Amino acid sequence: MPLENRLKELRAARSLNQQQLGQLVGASRQTISLIERGDYNPSITLALRIAQVFETPVEEVFYLTGEEEQ
Repeated sequence: MPLENRLKELRAARSLNQQQLGQLVGASRQTISLIERGDYNPSITLALRIAQVFETPVEEVFYLTGEEEQ
């Protein structure tokens, strides 16, 4: 179940670049880039900080794909 995100879309809506978002959440520009590309899963703390910046629930920023019904 890969973790997907809407980070790039949300950043664009707020006119933030990766560097600015990184500064707001205490992460590097490189980390933000890796998260956006799906090459890095953020810690719970970082995911919550990112959601807080966008004033949205974490589930609206990050979501699982390919979940199988149980």
